[in-house]
Amino acid sequence: MRFELRDVPASQGGDGYGSGGPQRAPRLLAAAFTLAGINHFVMPGPYRKIVPPGFGDPATVVAVSGVAEMIGGLGTLPLRTRRLAGLWLVALLVAVFPANVYMALAPARFAPIPRWALYLRLPLQPLMIFWTLRATRATRADAAMFGHEGPA
Repeated sequence: MRFELRDVPASQGGDGYGSGGPQRAPRLLAAAFTLAGINHFVMPGPYRKIVPPGFGDPATVVAVSGVAEMIGGLGTLPLRTRRLAGLWLVALLVAVFPANVYMALAPARFAPIPRWALYLRLPLQPLMIFWTLRATRATRADAAMFGHEGPA
């Protein structure tokens, strides 16, 4: 497995952005999800509190989702696993969406967070899904690396 975190100039089959361009997005995504996953173990309390009733033991749900975030985040770094990791993270974002709905529907449980902030989380989830799909999509440079003509 090879971790390629540098920019590749267009003359060498890269995207030609040089300043990070599309290569920066997978790294930011990896950092965001990996750090969030780690935080599930460093500060589990807030995560346990948002597990909706009926979803199982909050400690177990938080631990499993934390590990899933770390696996998905780290999986976006190697080019070979980036797309699969992106789909993994989208599935995870869909799976944890009920926690956002629970927070919006039970605002008293989450005081002092303002009600508007709890509702703001709801449209942020589709934006996170869009960012994840966008950051992990195959590019022409990716396809060239794996010997395909067009995007994988």
